Amino acid sequence: MMQKEVNVLALVKGGERFVFLYDSNSIDKLLEQLGQHAADPDLSFTWYDAAVLSQRVRKLREEAQIVPDDVTGYSR
Repeated sequence: MMQKEVNVLALVKGGERFVFLYDSNSIDKLLEQLGQHAADPDLSFTWYDAAVLSQRVRKLREEAQIVPDDVTGYSR
């Protein structure tokens, strides 16, 4: 049985910890959740925090789509 890869995105801010678990199929939902947290006045999670984490997720997604050439020189 094939297991899904779970990614962890975390932000420690003062005494608070914001931890997000996501897989490659839920990135859009994660980005939406970051915005919802930033809009919540009861949280210290800011729009800046959301922007920084969103940028990190997008960069990781781009890097995951780049598959290096194998030994024979053919791309997969």
